[in-house]
Amino acid sequence: MVMEPLIAVHAIAASFVLTLGIVQLLRRRRDAAHRLLGRTWAAAMLVTCLTSFAIHPHGFSWLHGLALFTLASVTAGIVAIRRGNVRSHRANMTGSYIGTAVAFAFAAPTPQRAIARLAVTGPGELALAALLIAATSAALVTIVVSLVAGRRRKGAPARVA
Repeated sequence: MVMEPLIAVHAIAASFVLTLGIVQLLRRRRDAAHRLLGRTWAAAMLVTCLTSFAIHPHGFSWLHGLALFTLASVTAGIVAIRRGNVRSHRANMTGSYIGTAVAFAFAAPTPQRAIARLAVTGPGELALAALLIAATSAALVTIVVSLVAGRRRKGAPARVA
């Protein structure tokens, strides 16, 4: 199955949102690695939401409404943490992640969507893509955490402004 480039970009960004998001929720917070991974996650979320507006073969749907809400929520989370409001930041970012996971769970199995068609016509390709995205996410997390840990050992500040 040949995927349109825009759909491929959307799918890859969304996959990073799902994989990096769970890492962000489960690992310790308030360190340089969390901030750097969080920026990467927010950028992937931005790409996911913005590309969704150009993908509407059957017209706009509830997913596009969720994308608008997610953009607002991620923005509110960023503004909150810049103002020192950790509780609001955590609520907005967690809600954005959960909303994305729920949207994926409901949208992916829909027969007219590219991911469902790929699961039927090219399950090996889909499995390979999922494996590559998981491996890339794991490598990114490992590199970022290692870099931050290395900075701390050398006495350099671990803060990423």
